[in-house]
Amino acid sequence: MQIHISTKDGVPIYLQIVNQVKYMVASGRLRSGEQLPPVRRLAEDLLINPNTVARAYRELEAAKVLSTRQGAGVYVADTASPLARREQTRILKDRIDLLLAEARHMDVSVEDLIDLLRQRGELIK
Repeated sequence: MQIHISTKDGVPIYLQIVNQVKYMVASGRLRSGEQLPPVRRLAEDLLINPNTVARAYRELEAAKVLSTRQGAGVYVADTASPLARREQTRILKDRIDLLLAEARHMDVSVEDLIDLLRQRGELIK
């Protein structure tokens, strides 16, 4: 699990962890039932206080993204979280906005863009 912390952007470290774990779950990089590193190990890897990681894990558990199994560790929740679905939608909307801005800059119409998406979708099937 790759988490990158920035002390320059003003976002609290625990919130950076929360947002990145949500993104990894929503994007499928972390799958249902997958175990996360223990609090102390992740804190050591990130060179931060273990209380910061514990707070992030508590927030993620409250949001039903993670679940704690007593004595066994912290895992991605088994149930599909509505939060994960909302995060997927947010990620896709952000990327669509970038794509639309780029298409507008290249003078490509929305209709042509939709045609391109359909063509690419056929290749993926």
